[in-house]
Amino acid sequence: MTTNEVLEAKVKLLLEFFSIDDYAKQIIAPRVAKASLEMNHLYQDLGFASRVEMGRFMNQYFPRLSVMKPKETLWKKYIYDLINETAPACAECDDQETCFKCLI
Repeated sequence: MTTNEVLEAKVKLLLEFFSIDDYAKQIIAPRVAKASLEMNHLYQDLGFASRVEMGRFMNQYFPRLSVMKPKETLWKKYIYDLINETAPACAECDDQETCFKCLI
């Protein structure tokens, strides 16, 4: 497996654990896991117009995970912190200074 495949599998497993139902587990979790490998903020990678929309989406499908997330932490950073990894985009991100304790 490539590094990205391993990361995608870890994110998918985490999201499956926190999924509210089978739809979230089988459809949404893999979609979010794949998007998490992209090079933008997760809300952008998923096609949302804002972080607020992203938050609503995550709360709908992963409510237990959503309530645990600190408000000041970005979703991609939060998910990758939970799996003890660094998102592929972080090394190239030009927003590190505002990514709330984002240290590579």
